[in-house]
Amino acid sequence: MISIDTNIDVTCRSCREVVPVSVSLEDYTRWQLGGGLIQNVMPYLSADDRELLISGTCSKCWDEMFGDE
Repeated sequence: MISIDTNIDVTCRSCREVVPVSVSLEDYTRWQLGGGLIQNVMPYLSADDRELLISGTCSKCWDEMFGDE
């Protein structure tokens, strides 16, 4: 069972809103060190949370930039 034990506060690069993302610290560290693709290392995160960690863009700003592409 995965232990979701850490909140990572990510500031959106566009709107500057701080969005908390709950992760397993072990998984987050593994991903940061190149231990695999984020969707494989942290499949329990939503696509929006994964994008926020990857690009620093919150879902609201992402939708404003790219719409329904």
